Amino acid sequence: MPLHQYGVLKGRPINRQLGSNQNAHYQVHVIDDTTDYRIAVNVKSQLAPSEVEYLVDAHFQHPVLAQLEALPVGWSQLASKPGGPALDFIRSNLFDPRKMAPLPLSINGPDNDLNEKIDQHIQRALSDENAVLYAFGERWGPEAGKKDKIFGFLPGNGVHDIHMNQANAANFKQDDGVYQDGALLLHFPDQNQWVGIFLKFQSQTWHSDDQTGHRIEGGVSGPPSDNPNPPNPFEPGTTPTPEAPDGAVRIVAALVNPVKSPEIETVTLLNATAQTVDLAGWKLLDRDKNAMPLQGAIAAGEALRVTLVPPVVLPNKGGIITLLNADGLRVDGVSYTKAQASNPGYSVTF
Repeated sequence: MPLHQYGVLKGRPINRQLGSNQNAHYQVHVIDDTTDYRIAVNVKSQLAPSEVEYLVDAHFQHPVLAQLEALPVGWSQLASKPGGPALDFIRSNLFDPRKMAPLPLSINGPDNDLNEKIDQHIQRALSDENAVLYAFGERWGPEAGKKDKIFGFLPGNGVHDIHMNQANAANFKQDDGVYQDGALLLHFPDQNQWVGIFLKFQSQTWHSDDQTGHRIEGGVSGPPSDNPNPPNPFEPGTTPTPEAPDGAVRIVAALVNPVKSPEIETVTLLNATAQTVDLAGWKLLDRDKNAMPLQGAIAAGEALRVTLVPPVVLPNKGGIITLLNADGLRVDGVSYTKAQASNPGYSVTF
């Protein structure tokens, strides 16, 4: 079943502790106006391979950020549904999955392990009194009369599951759900900069059921769920194949804010493969998961400009666009912000 208390903590980081083989979590002490929290971030997987996949986006942009800034300080329970602040690594188009890479929690040398990749941004936030941390995950506590085991505050209280929480192997299938993924976001308002830290276990796959969040068995999505170590459906930088459709057709541009009346919004697709792609059964989805069926084909290396029709709409205040193939699997997805859509008549490029 999904996480019991999914949400986001908005607060100020004041301390941290690196992960170790004895305690494979990077820990952050966060405070709001009245309460202490411990953020426990997995930096090692219980299932082989143990290296956690990560992506750090030092200039993160997404329409969800405007909603986060409006949240009050402290813990906010979130509804696991599209259109709100809840995160979904597959459906929210937060980042390009091809850019994720596995790292061990700690090895000799500078800036080459997961502890260090996270720590450089947390250390920056610790030294910036205006920095704000957003921790997405599951709440635990408060634990009455029990001190926190890492930072010693009372009562024990915090957030964990700061990672992808769907498409799990059988051992952790009970935690699956959609729009309940964990992440760390850091806002540095003095520089008008956001940093996104996203984590995923290698035992998780990149395709999940829209209702349950369970991994889609067989086909392109990986082996059955009793295999805790499925092959990655794509490796960063590799050429897309029919067995790993992600990125075979790319969303490269969108006309979100047209100047003509009536407004005609468009999305431009690029076939990145060496063969013609038949679009029969494919769909484009907007932020609210409204779907528009596609038709025709795109020759190898060619682009196709698709004119959108209702119910699919691209709001000027920011949105997401997702491309699904005939099997209902995500091929590509992008997002854009209000600022990116602010120039009438100009296409947003991805």
